[in-house]
Amino acid sequence: MDVGQLLTIAVSAILVSNFVLARFLGLCPFIGVTQKTENALGMGAAVTFVMFLASFATFLLYRLVLLRYDLVLALKTPMFILVIASLVQLVELFMRAKLPALYQALGIYLPLITTNCAVMGVALLNTTDAPLAFRGMSIGAGLVAASWRGICAGLGFTLAMLLMSGVRERLARADVPPALRGVPIAFICTGLMAMAFLGFAGMV
Repeated sequence: MDVGQLLTIAVSAILVSNFVLARFLGLCPFIGVTQKTENALGMGAAVTFVMFLASFATFLLYRLVLLRYDLVLALKTPMFILVIASLVQLVELFMRAKLPALYQALGIYLPLITTNCAVMGVALLNTTDAPLAFRGMSIGAGLVAASWRGICAGLGFTLAMLLMSGVRERLARADVPPALRGVPIAFICTGLMAMAFLGFAGMV
């Protein structure tokens, strides 16, 4: 793959087709963990790492096992979920041992990465739902593209998390009507941010 293709994937995954603000995937941790910037950054880093490893592992699983033995329809979803769940367990064990404060702050949202539709979404977009040109790549080029898309999708997720955490930290000090405090105003701001991200549509 050349630099132009990698740049196209990056711009698409981070801005044009942002998993949170364009595809509306992964809203549970997006709303639940963005009260503080530190927590948002930690969750974004964890999701990026899982997306990268999930993209790498599911692409190889898809091309070397599921396609070769004609098992795509029967085993695609359970196998992808098994891979993602295993990777989340590794991240959870690492954070519990090395970053206990962040582990406690993320709480229930860390194991929820297992069922985060954004992680499953990037695995599907790298395999069965990939564009024809992407599916036609050799295993080596496809693996690089899939892994890079996983990293960029995670960076796009982290960008959305950081933007939202900055907004919510300001809203905590603002005079918001009682009926809109908390989750309601967060969803309103999410909608406004998604409208702003529509400005990137058509770039790639």
